[in-house]
Amino acid sequence: MTQTTLPEGMDFPLEGVRVLDLSRVFAGPLCGQVLADFGAEVIKVEHPLRGDDTRDWGMRIGKTETTYYNSMNRNKRSITLDLQSAEGVQIIYELLPQFDVVIHNFKHGGADKLGLGYEKLKSIKPDLIYCSIAGYNSDTPEAHRPGYDLVIQAEAGLMAINGEEGTPPLKFGVAVVDLMTGMYAAQAVLAALYRKSRTGRGRQIELALYDCGLTINGYYALDAMLLGHDTQRYGNAHPSIVPYGLFDAADGPLIIGVGNNRQYEAFCRHVIERPDLFEDPRYATNVERARNRHEILPLLKQVIASHPRQQLLERMRAVGIPCGEVAGLHEALTSERTRQAGMFHQMPHPVVGQTWVFAPPYRLDGQRLPIRNAPPTLGDSTRAVLQELLSMSDEQLQSLKDKGVLTLPEQQG
Repeated sequence: MTQTTLPEGMDFPLEGVRVLDLSRVFAGPLCGQVLADFGAEVIKVEHPLRGDDTRDWGMRIGKTETTYYNSMNRNKRSITLDLQSAEGVQIIYELLPQFDVVIHNFKHGGADKLGLGYEKLKSIKPDLIYCSIAGYNSDTPEAHRPGYDLVIQAEAGLMAINGEEGTPPLKFGVAVVDLMTGMYAAQAVLAALYRKSRTGRGRQIELALYDCGLTINGYYALDAMLLGHDTQRYGNAHPSIVPYGLFDAADGPLIIGVGNNRQYEAFCRHVIERPDLFEDPRYATNVERARNRHEILPLLKQVIASHPRQQLLERMRAVGIPCGEVAGLHEALTSERTRQAGMFHQMPHPVVGQTWVFAPPYRLDGQRLPIRNAPPTLGDSTRAVLQELLSMSDEQLQSLKDKGVLTLPEQQG
């Protein structure tokens, strides 16, 4: 485990909170990572041989990590336990009194089958905060269906609002349903921890990927309900604001976000030097521009394409119009802007020397929360955690290892 020191004067809101993260893949691990970023001690429980599924997704780093795994598991410690074994489940029971939160995303009924359902764990830890994530609601006929981000994007209408008009439905570039579900789960756990601090009572939290997928549709969903049919797709443009989106200058693409009529007047007069496009009553207000978008946008695109990109950017910034270049991913990650933000770091790695890790996006009292632990190798803390919290002897650990219940750090290289 690689650990950084805490900046002077910095403390963590969740210091002293312990989280048992039984989840895997994306949404659950992201919830655990958010809590870990805020200072909770998060113990990730993984299968002794294969670990989290995502240890085999993405580009390999060392022996047990990948780029996918590392994106969701910083600031955690990893232990290995076979939860299909009675001994593995018994260790969870013994650990539980020292933990505040449990996170899992077992299939519907899977936690109860293992003996890890809410009622059972609540009987051991009455004030437990228990967060479960599934594909669909537990009280519906589809409760047993597995939840996959791509399937939910399709079923929740997200693919129908993404992409350009006249093209097939398109998934988002990242697993947006998993991403948002993990964040919603973390919010719910934080609310439950606040309640527990006042009342001493725990709480059962359930999240469904499908519910979160629907929620992400936002104002598109409300538009569709009012219309009684699907909304039009706008690709990189905005359904309500014109001009807003990606445009091609003479020498490359740029983003223009004219958010109000004052900005639009400045855009016409001082950026593209076409005051007539503001003075025309068909385009003077955003409501009118949106109504007449098929007339105004071709005109604007033609004018924008006649100007160099840097000239347009400088003029827009001078009059306060939101704008920017379109960067490649690697270009964005290696930009001076990202370096100044302190969002991307290399940390020591026991096998490959160094590994890239995102910093938490939160800033508290003027300081960005640090990366305390690099994403853990598989089972890096099995020995340490079980000795610290359960006082297990080396002989006990070796016996459990021999039975296949767990692995110990020596096996991981």
